[in-house]
Amino acid sequence: MPSKYLPHAALALLVTPLVASAQTLSPDNVTQVDNIFAQWSKPDSPGCALGIYQDGKIVYKQGYGMANLNDDVPITPATVFHVASMSKQFTAASILLLAQQGKLSLDDDIHKYIPELPDFHETITLRHLMHHTSGLRDQWALLELAGWRYSQDLITDDDVMSVLVHQKELNFKPGEQFLYSNTGFTLLAITVARVSGMSFREFTTKNIFIPLGMTHTHFRDDHEEVIKHDALGYEQAGKDKPFRMNLTNFDTAGATSLHTTVEDLQLWDENFYHPVIGGPDFTQQMTHRDKLNNGELQDYASGLSIGTYKGLPTVDHNGGDAGYRSDMTRFPDQHFSASVLCNSAGTNPSDLVRKVADIVLAKDFKAAPTPPASPKPQSTTVASPLTPDEMAAIAGTYWDRKDDDFNIIVIKDNKLQMDTGDNDFHELKPIAPSHFHLAGVHWSDDVDFHFIAADAGKPRSLEQTYKDGKPDLYESVATFDPTPTQLADYAGAYTSEEIDPIYRLTMTGDKLNLNRLKHKPDPLHPAMTDTFTSDTGTLHFTRDANHKITGFTLNSGRIRNFHFTRKPD
Repeated sequence: MPSKYLPHAALALLVTPLVASAQTLSPDNVTQVDNIFAQWSKPDSPGCALGIYQDGKIVYKQGYGMANLNDDVPITPATVFHVASMSKQFTAASILLLAQQGKLSLDDDIHKYIPELPDFHETITLRHLMHHTSGLRDQWALLELAGWRYSQDLITDDDVMSVLVHQKELNFKPGEQFLYSNTGFTLLAITVARVSGMSFREFTTKNIFIPLGMTHTHFRDDHEEVIKHDALGYEQAGKDKPFRMNLTNFDTAGATSLHTTVEDLQLWDENFYHPVIGGPDFTQQMTHRDKLNNGELQDYASGLSIGTYKGLPTVDHNGGDAGYRSDMTRFPDQHFSASVLCNSAGTNPSDLVRKVADIVLAKDFKAAPTPPASPKPQSTTVASPLTPDEMAAIAGTYWDRKDDDFNIIVIKDNKLQMDTGDNDFHELKPIAPSHFHLAGVHWSDDVDFHFIAADAGKPRSLEQTYKDGKPDLYESVATFDPTPTQLADYAGAYTSEEIDPIYRLTMTGDKLNLNRLKHKPDPLHPAMTDTFTSDTGTLHFTRDANHKITGFTLNSGRIRNFHFTRKPD
């Protein structure tokens, strides 16, 4: 009988977490873990599946919320989820298996297997692709610039290749930097298919999933395929807004498209400790960290992030596509892992996994290190309000030259505020001399804004630090405030040799907008001379000897130095 006709008591049973048959967690731990997911354990909400693995066993598995809100289907540990970038470790594993078989080498140039890729006059190895150091521009960012709408327009391997073959340059020389690039893992999957003589899906099923007994796991390469017990993805426009479906829509695999369950993932997890596939050196090969050309050791291995949490080593990777979010984090020294697979864009599985670890591994975590003599300022620090002169000394435009990012600080309503564009302002709250937090954002306490006065010929600057990471340096630059007449000089049509659509800059009133295929007009915000910020990215305009605008260069996250030329009027 359809669940909508069930009595309320019976429906409640459907969304109550399913108790695992082999549960070994203490009752107190079970209660604490379930409380972490309580906000999703509802009949009118998507949610998550949880798997906790220890010493080669599933010690707890639960489902919270609904896999399908249309038909009131609850999430169970057997629910199949799209896990997005968690896929990458299986793609890397496939390359390692082929290397073990002597069918390729990690140091082979990708052009050996994909000769249609442009010649960038650099050797790009399979190893570069596996470690995100290839310099190749990210496929999703390229497709978005070319007019595709992520998760709305169907995207295939051929579509990815259609933009890659027209690229003229790399983001950087291979091996010089780490920059996450989905492109590399799509190319790796295509390589697996060409070398093995079977589809990437067939290869992984035959060589990984069947040997491990992962019977509910596969790479989806057909968006029209019916997958039993598959969770639908959802998102909300706001906390009080209804859930709407947000599904993936691509026939490309390698960087993404793995479908699996928390039950199957335990079998993959145990292969880390007792390899059924890959042999005794497989784990070491999967977790090997490469160095950049300058000798700097990276924290990223083969589709896996190598790190620590509260003093314990971790191996993990998360994923996010459309309405799906996922994470599996392994604590190797404790032979403990947890996976959280969710079908709501508003979830944070990485955080949820660590909250589970906080409970189960409470006795294993090491004591926090003694704080340094001069600790980083905290939000509880009392600081005096700024005077008008002090605010004036800080206000201005700051540029992160490395990442081409801007922070624009203004005085508005007698307060020092950050202008984040489109009339969105957030007050900078002093927490210590020259140190600030940003009011009105959920991550405020995690980011410290430290303004440094000009000294010995150096301009004033801003250090922006996330938690205890390395600060990002922003230098003060002259604020650019063009008149409407000056803005009109930038209006016109611009083209790129690397994508087909025309980009048109138009004036709407006294505002300059970027118009492009399948996107709403994107307002351009002046940052510094001939430079504008926008949702599309940062645009740096170029001029000829006669000071006439000739084009612009676009930088946008995983896309760098993307050139556009102005068409004749």
